[in-house]
Amino acid sequence: MFKLTSLNLNGIRSATTKGVHAWIEATAPDCICVQEIKAQAPDMAGRFEVLAGMKGYFQFAEKKGYSGVGVYTRHEPSDVIVGFDAEEFDAEGRYVEVRFDTPSRKFSIISSYFPSGSSGEERQGAKFRFLAKMHAHLMALKSEREFILCGDINIAHQQADLKNWRGNQKNSGFTPEERAWMTKLLHKTEITGGLIDVYRHLQPDTTDACYTWWSNRGQAYANNVGWRLDYHLATPATAALARTESIYKGEKFSDHAPITIGYDMAI
Repeated sequence: MFKLTSLNLNGIRSATTKGVHAWIEATAPDCICVQEIKAQAPDMAGRFEVLAGMKGYFQFAEKKGYSGVGVYTRHEPSDVIVGFDAEEFDAEGRYVEVRFDTPSRKFSIISSYFPSGSSGEERQGAKFRFLAKMHAHLMALKSEREFILCGDINIAHQQADLKNWRGNQKNSGFTPEERAWMTKLLHKTEITGGLIDVYRHLQPDTTDACYTWWSNRGQAYANNVGWRLDYHLATPATAALARTESIYKGEKFSDHAPITIGYDMAI
């Protein structure tokens, strides 16, 4: 079983003080995709380039203490692609793709951190630009290789994916436009969609158990007033290999919970 974890760290230095390193060592995933590293290369040097025996590959944001993504892996990649949009979003550190190609197969694991639009119209506009570019990128990628994109997508797709869906229909992360983007991406047509929400493939009916993020305001975590923002999005043949899922809530490393999926495959 190939065990793949995704976790928004909300700062790698903060998460390590809360026990994430020991948890990763204990659970021993083959790869872990991380988001919101909130560090630059000098901060990582000698401390976080290797985590629990796994080598990391990163894209850092130009702005200090902001964003940043990585993939830690036990397996040697055939190639690493850092960034997907030099025009705007690569400066924000939102995409790293680790490839494990063989003569008979092309396969990638991607860690991505989608923008939040909750701070206002300017960032929501940036989020919509990101979504348009990411859709085109993923469709092109799907035409040539298998992949799993892990990350904080910052969208709850359906009503079951957040506690207070009625009160959030005009809020970033659950707007009709964002939800329609997800629906298009996951539609079974080959040209404009065709990806699989792997967690929902395994757990189509969960509600309270599916949340992966809780606001730090009030008693959101204690009352499980959450959102499902963290996903594994995979090409169909790879998604069909998914066998197990786990959202770990036994410890709190950040405002997100890690989601781990076991795939019946080898790298």
